[in-house]
This record gives sequence, structure tokens and C-alpha cells, in this order.
Amino acid sequence: MTSSSPRCTRWAGTRTPRRRSSSTASTPSWRPHGGREAGQSPRDQVRTLMADVKQILVPDIGDFTDVAVVDVLVAAGDEVAENDPLVTLETDKATMDVPAPFAGVIGDVLLKVGDTASEGTPVVTLAVAADAAATVEAGAPSAVRSAVAAEASSRPAPPERQPPPPKVPDAVPAGGSVSPNGDGPIYASPSVRRLARELSVDLSAVPGSGRNGRIVPADVQAFADGGGAAARAAATGAGAATGDGGLDLLPWPQVDFARYGEVERVPLSKIRRISAANLSRNWVRIPHVTHNDEADVTDLEAFRKQLNSEQSDVKVTMVALLLKAAAATLKAFPDVNSSLDGDELVRKKYYHLGFAADTPNGLVVPVVKDVDQKGLLDIAGELSELSGKARAGKLGPAEMSGATFTISSLGGIGGTSFTPIVNAPEVAILGVVRSATKPVWDGREFLPRLMLPLSLSYDHRVIDGAAAARFVAHLSGVLTDLRRVLL
Repeated sequence: MTSSSPRCTRWAGTRTPRRRSSSTASTPSWRPHGGREAGQSPRDQVRTLMADVKQILVPDIGDFTDVAVVDVLVAAGDEVAENDPLVTLETDKATMDVPAPFAGVIGDVLLKVGDTASEGTPVVTLAVAADAAATVEAGAPSAVRSAVAAEASSRPAPPERQPPPPKVPDAVPAGGSVSPNGDGPIYASPSVRRLARELSVDLSAVPGSGRNGRIVPADVQAFADGGGAAARAAATGAGAATGDGGLDLLPWPQVDFARYGEVERVPLSKIRRISAANLSRNWVRIPHVTHNDEADVTDLEAFRKQLNSEQSDVKVTMVALLLKAAAATLKAFPDVNSSLDGDELVRKKYYHLGFAADTPNGLVVPVVKDVDQKGLLDIAGELSELSGKARAGKLGPAEMSGATFTISSLGGIGGTSFTPIVNAPEVAILGVVRSATKPVWDGREFLPRLMLPLSLSYDHRVIDGAAAARFVAHLSGVLTDLRRVLL
């Protein structure tokens, strides 16, 4: 994420002397690191005090490109610590912060809200403290010195310093947000911007009570507690979150719920807001049909318990077994492992299976890659690792992309069936609820068997009802006798 090119190391080592602004000065003068010249602008003071300027780039974000920049969390002159968020990117699946790789002071902010970014896109320039710069560039000091010397020798003498510009308030964002009245920048520190993100508060709608209109934590908290309801309505419009997708539906009912009793307004988490838009699109644009059936998993459950008793490295769950069985079934029904692309059906020859994970902030779908090529214990281990990351909010974009089929399991919560919503651009999703022991007729007598309800929702443009029934019957057979996976 850092660069050691000459243009990024210009503040390391000996600096080019800077002339005084006075016309009577006959000799150049400069101060060592830590010094400060009278009349310097805040940015020049940063460059004087810091040893090196680095250009921070967007790191690896998986398969995503042209990701929307939804928030800029820093401004020129802000001090940031290592891992402090700089900007927030948002895909159709999740949001992610681009962190500072080391502590320093923000120079130029190179992105603004509404821009798009991909891996390698410049985010900010960061002036790094002398000790941090030495650590970052350790192992190549001669290259740094050579680069600085080369630039110093080729750079023309700096122009005479002009009188200092009028003083401006601190922490003015570069090309970013504006104040609630729309005629100026937002004044807020990175910590306040973080708090606003955690509370899902739009800073552009928050009036600041601090000096020069600066937004302080109490302003954000008061807005989140209900003080900004009117501003939110004005900013977003009464029905912004309930667009009908051009279906010419009746408008969403506007109700004053407080007329009927006490209410509490809780902002939706970022994940829930993203999920709401995706689920609405998928439900409206995909002609859903759900096929329900049951699988006899009596022997499979006994096998699962035996595996867990024989080893303690990983816990084998029913979801791990479902992933393995689903991969085998998808190979037999390639249309279910496909996507629509215009007038063509894209059949995928890889089997990356997503599984719905319930987290405190909402539903996310981690993806286990190449399920068909992995052993059951490997799948169980990866499933456990991804589930833990999902609950902690630490999933990376690459861990939530590329799925060809998804399984949504309600586990031991209960229920007999449900209609899961297909996750575009996939064409099917499998819903699973709690298994139950039922009497099953074997031709001679009723026997107690553990039955697992299965609900396959599918895109009827791609999969016919008969094909869906055959797919679920095949999957049921694999779950009944996992040896079929070897066939």
C-alpha cells in the first residue's frame, strides 16, 4: 500500500532549503524536522513536521471493481492512528472501511463521496512520522536517499513565499460533505464520524453545536435519539426506501404511529439497509417458486455424531454435510448452478456455496469456495472460521463473493418450511429448518425416522417445476446415503 518512488519520499532525509518571504533575506534558511516557520499553511506545517509522505491505495477488495465511495472519514490536516478508517466503500453485499496502514497526518484527500474505487485506487496522501517512516522504509534506506537526492537536484529553486492566506477553521474536508444548510463543509473529527457511522447517522443532516459549527459527539447522539427525525425525512424523502421499482404501486402509507402509543425509532444497520434493497430487487424481478420436500437423515445424523466423537479438531454440523451433498447434486443438475446473462445461461464449472449467517447486525452470506474439491472436515473447519468472522463483522469482500448456490438454515430454531429469496445472480437457494422424528412407512411397518424439511426456491425462468422436484429428490437421496457423493 505504500510506495518508495521518488515522488512519495520527498520529505525524507535532508530538505531543500526554503526561502523566507521577506525581500531582505539574502540567504536561504530552513529548520530541522520538528521546526516550524512563521506563516506556514497547515499543510506546509505538516510537511515540515513529518518525515515522509505516502500515497495510500485501496487494498485487495476481492472481485469487486468500481465500488462506490459512501463516506469520507478524514480531512486534510487530520491526525490518524494506525488502522483508523479513511473512507468507506459499499458494494451490493457489504460495506468496508479502508484503514490507515500507519499513523500520520492526512495531506490530500483524493476521493470524495460519490466516486468509485477499485484495488489500487489512490485514497489519500499520508504524512508519516519520522520513526514510522524509518520503519516502513527499513531495508531500502539507500534507495530512499538516492530518490530524495535525485529529486532535490532536479527540482527548481522554490519560489518566494507569498503572504500567508487568511486563517481557516481546522479540519475542513477536502471535496466531501456539506453542512445541513448545504452551503459549507462538515466540521467533524474522525472519532465523531466513526460514531455517526456506528449509529447510522448522516452527518450532513446534523447541526453542529461546537465552535465554527463543528459537530461534537453529543450532537450525533442527540440526532440518533430522535432529534433529527424531521431532518431525516426532508433529506431522504418519505418513501425513499420503499421505491416500487417502476411497478406503479400505491404509495407507502404514512402513519403517525405515536398517535396510538409510545414508540421507539431504531436506525437500521448498514447491513440491513443493503439487504433490504437487494431482497426487494430479487423478490420483484425473479419469478419465485418454492418446492418443499423432506430427506431422511437418520443415518446421516448418526454419522455426524460419530465423526465428532472420533475427533475434536472441528465440529461437523449439518450445514457442512448439506454443503457437500449440495455440491454433488449441483454437478448432476448444472442449470441450478448457473446464472442468466441476457439471452444466455452461464453454467459454472465451479462450486462455491454460500451459507446465510445470522449476526447481530443482520444477515450476511459467507462463501465456501470449491466445496466439491474439499473433504468434509476441511469444509467444517472453514464453515466455523467464516461464521466466527461474520459474527465479529470481520468478513472481507472476497469471503462474500462468487457464490453459485446458497443454503439458508434456520437450524434448531424451529419451523416446518419457509420461502427463502433467491440471491441474484444465482437461480436457486435451499432453505432448511429443524429436523424432526416422524413415523415413516417402510412397506411393512412404521419406523421412527429423523426427517429434515427442505425448501428449494428457484427462478422459474431457468428451472421448471419438474426439474426442481428432481433436484430436491436427488439431494434427498444423497442426504439419506452420503455414499452417493462417491458415485
